[in-house]
Amino acid sequence: MTATADAEAAANELTPLADYLGSVLRRLRALPPLDLELTQAHGNVLAEDVVAPHAFPAFDQAAVDGYAARWEDISGGGRGPSYVPAPSGTPGGRTIRLNVVGDLGAASWRPVRLTPGSCFSVAAGAPLPVAADVVVPVEWTDQGMAAVEIFRTPKRGYGVRRAGEELPAGTLLARAGTYVSPALVAVFAATGIGHVVVRPSPRVVIVATGDELVDVGRGSQPGQVVDANSHALTAAAAEVGALAYRVGICDDDPEGLRGLLEDQTLRADLIITTGGTGTGPGDMVRRILSRREGGRAGPVTFTGVALYPGTALGFGTVGAEEVPVVCLPGDPGAALIGFEVLARPAIQLLAGAEPVFRPSVRAHLLETVSSPGGLREFRPAHVAERRGGGYTVQPLSGGPFTLSGLAEANGLLVLGERVTTAAAGSTVDVLLLDRRR
Repeated sequence: MTATADAEAAANELTPLADYLGSVLRRLRALPPLDLELTQAHGNVLAEDVVAPHAFPAFDQAAVDGYAARWEDISGGGRGPSYVPAPSGTPGGRTIRLNVVGDLGAASWRPVRLTPGSCFSVAAGAPLPVAADVVVPVEWTDQGMAAVEIFRTPKRGYGVRRAGEELPAGTLLARAGTYVSPALVAVFAATGIGHVVVRPSPRVVIVATGDELVDVGRGSQPGQVVDANSHALTAAAAEVGALAYRVGICDDDPEGLRGLLEDQTLRADLIITTGGTGTGPGDMVRRILSRREGGRAGPVTFTGVALYPGTALGFGTVGAEEVPVVCLPGDPGAALIGFEVLARPAIQLLAGAEPVFRPSVRAHLLETVSSPGGLREFRPAHVAERRGGGYTVQPLSGGPFTLSGLAEANGLLVLGERVTTAAAGSTVDVLLLDRRR
């Protein structure tokens, strides 16, 4: 049997990625809802529909600074206004003069009424006098104080915002599953809402394992590898909206790892480990968490998944609270890809967010690429919109294991299990990465 045939046979024994993800995500449930103060709710996902208890605007109000008047008085249909010669260059050759009977600001609260031939000077946001149906902007007048001359006549309703015009009471403001954005916070506040029920942000603990690991601030050398994973995965979890906690480095000590994970279950909704998922002599995480005890399988199942890079992934629960744990490979590139395809959807599901997967597009491939048969490959790439519509995708050099490629990428080129070569000009799937640039 050739090496290629051996590789294909080995790949056929792996679990398809879609099947594996389905089996994992079906075991997770969104976190129980919490009633949070409005500002604290920002960034979370609503757990129930939100309906406006009050209208917005709450009362008839001026939309601009100017003079609140009756439109029939300024249009020539009323009996009150007096007409005077217009300043030179004013269209129509005449102006309208109204008596200014008072001033209204945003803090005014006493109800007032207009009489024919009169108006009120108003600030934007001020309540409108009864019978007012137009606000003449200041710049269309001589800005008079006791009497005002109007040079230009607006349409009826100009500068006026009626009560409930934008959001009547009882309006469905947002459905369950909606992300609470700053603008949505403003909508809730404006309609009289001070608390909303949301899914809390998942608390995610990240642990890097391995005797070879050393902390950042130095270079790697034989026998020592700088721990890039726990820092990168903590940032990735925070980017998706989790409350991320980096525990740091755990040596390959069975009792130490068990004790650390047990301690972290007290403050975690999800634990992510990195390293030790393979079957080599130093892969302690797999040995410890998959060990059968009392005739029962270990708390975490490690599965060979048809994924490139990083075929070995683990999932299960730990501790009396049965906190979910995701075990990712130790290679930094494979760990970040594993986070994208497994840990990130798990966090989204716990948070009650929909959809749980990143958006994807179909793109025109600019360069021929090869891919290992039988594995679904995720390769760093740069996606760009084409003039006239559609997208192009340029694979980045170095393949999926390169950290520099992942740092530069704004997308992940996805090549399916049956793809060994994707020709330039073909159409491929690309996951869009939100880098907030």
